[in-house]
Amino acid sequence: MDDDPRQPRDEVSEDAEVFANGDEAFAVDEADGRVLTAADEGVDGQAVAAGDPAEALGTLVAYLARNLVDEPDAVEVEARRQGNSVVVTLRVPETELGKVIGRQGRIARAVRTALTIAGSRYHVRASLDIEG
Repeated sequence: MDDDPRQPRDEVSEDAEVFANGDEAFAVDEADGRVLTAADEGVDGQAVAAGDPAEALGTLVAYLARNLVDEPDAVEVEARRQGNSVVVTLRVPETELGKVIGRQGRIARAVRTALTIAGSRYHVRASLDIEG
């Protein structure tokens, strides 16, 4: 049962993406897709603001967008809280815009759905603006 990717574990590689879920921090190890757990202080020295929905939602969008495009370093994400809502702005190069939006906007709709669901965990309304 040690090799089950759904089971949390404690070791974190340097490539792990860190997320916050309520008061709990976790990471996804890109090398093998395992879910990693850690304390609120962060995973492998990376700070996680578990109580800040804007930062957590921005991290989620950045993770999804960087895995969609060919130039992950060109992805810029800005998340800001405005009252009871969080507005996440995703900026990608014009050449990568089609990969983020998808045919008939299907990928953009899926990212917005994931963002809305993640925002509901923080009791905020989340929206996504995509700029090229």
